[in-house]
Amino acid sequence: MRISIILPFHNEAEHLDACLKSFVSQSRPPDRLVLVNDSSTDGSAAIAKHYADHYAFITLLSHSSAPTKIPGEKVIRTFYKGMTSATPYDLIGKFDADILLPPTYFERCERAFKSDPQLGIFGGLLHIKSNGKLIYENISNRQHVRGPIKLYSKACFKSINGLLPALGWDSIDTLLAEARGFGVRTDETLVVEHLRPTNNDYLSTAYLVNRGASFYDIGYDLTLSGLSAVKMAFKKKSIRMFIFLMRGYFSAVLKEKRLVDDQARKDILKIRYRKLFKALHKN
Repeated sequence: MRISIILPFHNEAEHLDACLKSFVSQSRPPDRLVLVNDSSTDGSAAIAKHYADHYAFITLLSHSSAPTKIPGEKVIRTFYKGMTSATPYDLIGKFDADILLPPTYFERCERAFKSDPQLGIFGGLLHIKSNGKLIYENISNRQHVRGPIKLYSKACFKSINGLLPALGWDSIDTLLAEARGFGVRTDETLVVEHLRPTNNDYLSTAYLVNRGASFYDIGYDLTLSGLSAVKMAFKKKSIRMFIFLMRGYFSAVLKEKRLVDDQARKDILKIRYRKLFKALHKN
């Protein structure tokens, strides 16, 4: 299997060297690692160039985009810049620059895909360091492959039409993959260290409004959007979060412009309601 990984980065000088060391130290390195520098102003580009100069499987590209901390469109458009140098591939990955991979990561990923032809998305679990110990970064369920370590089979990636350049892209890919018959799986024994824990940028008013708008953009109806907002707000114990999420949702409703077509929306709703009813049945 040919493995291609695209790693977008912006001002990651603090973490990039350690991250890339974990890539070049793999028992089974990726066949191609495409580093995409998105308008960095620190020493990130120099670090990336050093690795590209010394390792034949590493390529460095440059990309320019407007400065913003709102995730989604920016990072995926940078990812697609890397796609120009990522082929041919059997497995394609979108990884972040603030992670440390265990040394057998890609060896075990390859083994998982080879053992299950219907496996579409696979990855380990992100952990953060607390009091000198690695603990699970508990911001999503353990069955969800997080955005910083997404690895797809070629068949799955093409079936879901790639990644949506919008907030919520790393939920939509999973829902569409499942709707189209692909398995999505994590391996709890593949511990990946997240060097920069998810922070309060994801709690800003601008982020919450955009996140709420993304519920509509990616095909959710009012019921699913409301339940998603309640779940997020309950986890953070924040009424403010719920208000701004729903404000964003209704602002998107007024624009009447979704980012997914009708078939993708039907697939997304079908899987989300199936998961909802399954969860209710368990309780």
